[in-house]
Amino acid sequence: MTGIIPLHKEENITSFFAVAKVRRIVQEKKAGHTGTLDPNATGVLPIALGGATRFIELLPTHKKAYKATFKTGVQTDTLDIWGNVVATSDKKTNLQELLAAAESFRGEIMQLPPMFSALKKDGVRLYELARKGEEVEREPRKCTIFELEIGEANGEYTLYCSCSAGTYIRTLISDIGDAVGTGAVMTSLQRIYACGVELGECFTLSQLEELSAKGELEKAIIPVDKLLSEYPSLNVSPNQAVRFRNGGDLMADRVRGLKNYGLYRVYGNNEFLGLGEYCEGSQSLTVKRVFVEK
Repeated sequence: MTGIIPLHKEENITSFFAVAKVRRIVQEKKAGHTGTLDPNATGVLPIALGGATRFIELLPTHKKAYKATFKTGVQTDTLDIWGNVVATSDKKTNLQELLAAAESFRGEIMQLPPMFSALKKDGVRLYELARKGEEVEREPRKCTIFELEIGEANGEYTLYCSCSAGTYIRTLISDIGDAVGTGAVMTSLQRIYACGVELGECFTLSQLEELSAKGELEKAIIPVDKLLSEYPSLNVSPNQAVRFRNGGDLMADRVRGLKNYGLYRVYGNNEFLGLGEYCEGSQSLTVKRVFVEK
């Protein structure tokens, strides 16, 4: 089976476990996710199957969206409610102060990655060091906050954020808490958009099992080229299609529709053939990835 399963990952399972479970449900050996969600986080986790796994690193991931909740007056070592408390504050804040503080976090910002993260330092995951009580120097990373909204609900604050890949919502919340002088920790996180997939398109593990029992798993499969739709498309001749499938470059002046430099979805005989790349100074469309079922 080849394509993308838009999984709605539920709470208290790792992304690795989710992939393994999907692999068993669909009986496909090759499977991989497109971006880790922490065990306590829920939401969109696209899982590539079969030949679609070859395109994971090429899926557009520059924009993601999250919903979260948080509370002020406390700080933890993990920047979320599941960590050890390291500081508390009696200072009170309100929605208006938080909204004012949030203004400085819109647009391009610098973030310091949390110690409890999957980033590596000298080949070791930061969270592995953090669990040993070690803290190492990290370089701030640039990210972009496209949209940021804060509200109130059920005695906590809510946050909606549309951001670039690599943004840590825990860090964003903690930084906003620091800006109002109270500290803050994330209490829940749900990813609602990633890799062109919205939460409403996703299936839970139990829903996938139901579809499998009915022999209707195809209903949950998204063709990989649909998630590559940000790249322009090209249609090539039958002879060019054969050459492309075999890994051969196509002369640029003989490919209709080839204009700007970059990646292109290549189609031939009404089939998705893969991704081609037209580089500056090149006289040809080179093969970036060939699409195969397995």
